[in-house]
Amino acid sequence: MAKRSYFITGTDTGVGKTLVSAAILEAANAQGRRTLAMKPIASGCDETAEGLRNEDAVMLMASMSESLSYEQVNPIALKPAIAPHVAAAQEDRRLAAERLVGFCRGLQMHPGDLMLVEGAGGWRVPLNDRETYARVPQALDMPVIMVVPLRLGCINHALLTAEAIRSDGLALAGWVANRPDPEAMSCEGDTLNYLLGHLGAPCLGVLPWQPTPDPKALAENLVVDVLFEN
Repeated sequence: MAKRSYFITGTDTGVGKTLVSAAILEAANAQGRRTLAMKPIASGCDETAEGLRNEDAVMLMASMSESLSYEQVNPIALKPAIAPHVAAAQEDRRLAAERLVGFCRGLQMHPGDLMLVEGAGGWRVPLNDRETYARVPQALDMPVIMVVPLRLGCINHALLTAEAIRSDGLALAGWVANRPDPEAMSCEGDTLNYLLGHLGAPCLGVLPWQPTPDPKALAENLVVDVLFEN
C-alpha cells in the first residue's frame, strides 16, 4: 500500500502541475523511494493506436518508479481540450467524485512510498452541477501540494487557494513555485518572500523555466523530505 499520498492542485490551469508532479516523483526516486502517480481525468487526449492518450499522463508514467498501465494512471480520458465537465458532457459521459475516489483508492493499494494524484485546473474545477474536484481529496482526506506560477497576480491566487483548501478541512502539505515563462516576473524575490511568510506551509522548491521540460533536472531544485516525515 502507498505509504504517503498527496493531491496536486494549482492556483489555476496551465501552471505546471504535471511538470511539478513529475519533478517530485524524480526527487523521490533519487532517494530510492518507490513512486507512483495518477491523473484520474485528462481532457485534450490524442487518438493513438492504443486508444486515447494524454501527454501529461505519459509524463507521469515516465517519471514514476513503478510500472502501471495507462488506464491505471489515467482512467478517464477525454478527447476535447476543454474543462473536464464540459468535455465529459460532449461525450455523453458524467463525472462523479465517488467514482474518482474509487480509482484513487484502488491505486493506493499498490505498494509504494509516495503516490501523487494530479487534479485538473484549480481547486474549484467542476465535476458536475453539484460537485467540484475538491470533493475527491476531501473524501480521501488527502493532504495537498499546491503549484504556484510566478507571474503577476499569483499572491492573490495562492492565498485564496490555500484558504479554500484549509476551509475544506485539508492540510496544505507544501507548495512549489514554478516559473512558467522564460522572462522572470517583475519583483520575483519580493513575491517569493511574501508567499514564504504568508502561506503557512513549507516551500518544496522554486523551479526554473525550461525550454524543454526535464523533470529529472528540475528535481534537483526540490526538497521533498518533508513529504515523508511523521
